[in-house]
Amino acid sequence: MASPAAYGSISTLLGALPTHGVGSRSDLPLPFVALLVSALVALVISFLAIGVLWREPRLSGSQGVLLPSGIAVVLDSRWVRRVAQVVSVALTLWTLVALLAGPDSARNPVPHVVYVWLWVGLALVSMVLGPVWRIINPLRLLHSGLLRLARVSPDLAVLPYRAGWWPAAVGLGLFTWVELVATENTSIPFLRLLILAFLLVSVLGAGLFGRSWFDRADPFEAWSRLLGALSPLGRRTDGRWVLRTPLHGINELRGERGLVATVAVMLGSTAYDGFSANLAWATFVQTSSISASLLKTATLLAFFAAVALTLWVASAVSMALARRPIRESFHFVSDIAPSLIPIAGGYVVAHYWSLFVYQTPVGLALLSDPLGTGADLLGTAGIRPDDTLVQATLVATIQAVSIVAGHLLGVLAAHERAVSVLDRRSAIVGQVPLMVTMLFYTFAGLTILFAP
Repeated sequence: MASPAAYGSISTLLGALPTHGVGSRSDLPLPFVALLVSALVALVISFLAIGVLWREPRLSGSQGVLLPSGIAVVLDSRWVRRVAQVVSVALTLWTLVALLAGPDSARNPVPHVVYVWLWVGLALVSMVLGPVWRIINPLRLLHSGLLRLARVSPDLAVLPYRAGWWPAAVGLGLFTWVELVATENTSIPFLRLLILAFLLVSVLGAGLFGRSWFDRADPFEAWSRLLGALSPLGRRTDGRWVLRTPLHGINELRGERGLVATVAVMLGSTAYDGFSANLAWATFVQTSSISASLLKTATLLAFFAAVALTLWVASAVSMALARRPIRESFHFVSDIAPSLIPIAGGYVVAHYWSLFVYQTPVGLALLSDPLGTGADLLGTAGIRPDDTLVQATLVATIQAVSIVAGHLLGVLAAHERAVSVLDRRSAIVGQVPLMVTMLFYTFAGLTILFAP
């Protein structure tokens, strides 16, 4: 049993946290000097990309550097995967206990598991290790297990899946609305309905379309797969593990139906999250005669639409400058959309770093008492956040570097894709609108971080 003093300190800590699912990014504004330097670096990167970079595709034939055999054996080990899957299933069941029988209060760990570990933690881990959710997704494991018990093919499907990334885009959009707009997003009854609805949709989708549903339509697998393209770990065409640049992973993605919408939601959601923390915006929402939920919802949708629209306009202008038919912009925008993933990844790190490193220990402490009885079943109730990784200077540095690094990788990825799908002259001229658009995203992200 946890001591009353320890239990009380958890309550005190939780009560002091602001509302954003389980907390909010409450860092100091990015210093103006850091903003200026970051903006200049982004400008120089964009200028050099147009005039100096390679004129022929370079990533298609390069597959990275082979990992040492010992590391490759560990990564391919069935036991490593089984342990990860067992941990995932155990955590899911443990969380369901708290969801179904735990208290409707700040002592319940479910909001931390959903908003911090599943959303932010999955993104950060995927950017390091790759699309891990495909391996440990408990619903995918349940689906494959049931098919195995029934002794039917794992490819069993009633209908062919043809919706592309659209269901994932809708699912990610709804989840970000829940996280950033819904007023009761941490209440346990609300989370019960939310998780039940997600389970029903997933079961129905897997039942109709088989495992193809998880490959494209599951929002969290899409979130993990797209951000996982930035991972330095990858496989060659012969299946061997290699260490590679994030550009290689991005280059493997191809334009598909709904991919632009999915990327727009990924980038727009984190941009809106940073924007919504602005004091002027919060004051406007509170004093406006329009419903706060309606105003926030409309603004969130506007952020989604703005990303998609600016990317399409840039593609249309690129086609015009390259003297290509405007109708080709619809294909080009889908081809170029993956180049925004590094920018989205930079936004994720910039906006959620402090939230993740501070709230993760809080969630681990709460998991030790899923029923809210004061127990310490896992022996982690005494864990407390450490301020070391959320110092103002460190956080500001991480924010600036992550956004500029995302811009750099996005510019390089767009350049590679442009020279791959367009002729030499069209690729050089057509990149200008894309670079301007990426600069806009980067400057907007830096400005949001600078705003008090």
